[in-house]
Amino acid sequence: MRFTKLQGAGNDYVYIEGFTQAPPADPAALARRIADRHFGVGGDGLILILPSDVADARMQMFNADGSESGMCGNGIRCVAKYVYDHGIAPKTSLKIETGRGILPIELELRQGKAARATVNMGEPILEAKLIPTTLAGKSADSPVVNASLTVADKHLTVTCVSMGNPHCITYVPELNDDWVLRIGPLVEQNSHFPQRVNAEFVQILSPTEVRLRVWERGSGETLACGTGASAVCVAGVLTGQTERRLVTHLPGGDLELEWDAATNQVFMTGPAVEVFSGEWPDEV
Repeated sequence: MRFTKLQGAGNDYVYIEGFTQAPPADPAALARRIADRHFGVGGDGLILILPSDVADARMQMFNADGSESGMCGNGIRCVAKYVYDHGIAPKTSLKIETGRGILPIELELRQGKAARATVNMGEPILEAKLIPTTLAGKSADSPVVNASLTVADKHLTVTCVSMGNPHCITYVPELNDDWVLRIGPLVEQNSHFPQRVNAEFVQILSPTEVRLRVWERGSGETLACGTGASAVCVAGVLTGQTERRLVTHLPGGDLELEWDAATNQVFMTGPAVEVFSGEWPDEV
């Protein structure tokens, strides 16, 4: 089975296209094997690039632990790059079908290949029951803004947003491993999040610039998270700490975000890079 490794701001996945070959029979099991950084190709998970009846391609995404997720912001940029560069849909305005609907993407080319992409990530989901979380305000339909969450010995003030997958954002005075590597897994597994949750830890540099580290459900810490950066942009506005246009500095690179006031949609811009291709033995 042919695969291609791509990364967006260091958020790396193994991609398998289903246009010219049959998709894997058990993608969840394959994700666990192929994403292993010691015994497999290595990556934050597996993404399938599949034919779609309603868009240029369909994206199906699996975390490194085999769990399926509805959306990946860095992953969809790489899907768009692959679709353009490999001639599946050689146009700079694309539509990709995802677990949260059809998302439009605009590509920026460099020497004839896609180098960056702007994704319309859609409207943020703010109702507690839809995120989902039981950290409700007045009701399950209320947003969760500056809510209290106790994890281990930490009393957190969190804001929750879904961008097709759930996020729990905590603003911290300074980023460090204790927040991300010790508290992050505990937030992910907290009982207030019935489908688990991605945990974002944010250090504010200015109203238009933040530093961000993310503990992703099913993958651990990743070098970047596009849906997480989008959720942080929304959370900053909801809590009055940052503006609608935001640059997020992640360990793997920078992402540019805008929560457009007129449309209520979040736009994310960042890089997409093809690393290498290879063959995965079917019998493994």
